[in-house]
Amino acid sequence: MLSDKNRNKLRTPGYFIKRLKDSGFATLRIFDKYGEHDARRWTILVDPGSVSVYVTCFENLPFKDEFLFSFSDGGQRFKRGYVLKTNSIEVVVQRLLDRGCQQVEDNDFLTKYNKNGREQSGTKENS
Repeated sequence: MLSDKNRNKLRTPGYFIKRLKDSGFATLRIFDKYGEHDARRWTILVDPGSVSVYVTCFENLPFKDEFLFSFSDGGQRFKRGYVLKTNSIEVVVQRLLDRGCQQVEDNDFLTKYNKNGREQSGTKENS
């Protein structure tokens, strides 16, 4: 259970994902079971099927009780090793938009596949 100190903070994956979705981004939770001595806390995927940026939250880097976010897309739009230290979702959203991440209505991945992961047909007659 999260303490009051950790609620509604960008360092918590649920809050981070909710705020990105509220800002219009397709976001998938990837992993949050890193080892006890691993500085990584969680990883999500933003704008799947298009820019596909992995965002990983690191704890205690570079100092104890500090958090930073790593952005990785294979070096296409974010330089390898790009990290951001912020407590503001607006800063994160602006970085994603500046680098060409699409918002939900523009995301081909979400419109091409239904909830079962099957490709949707173009018409209702083919369903």
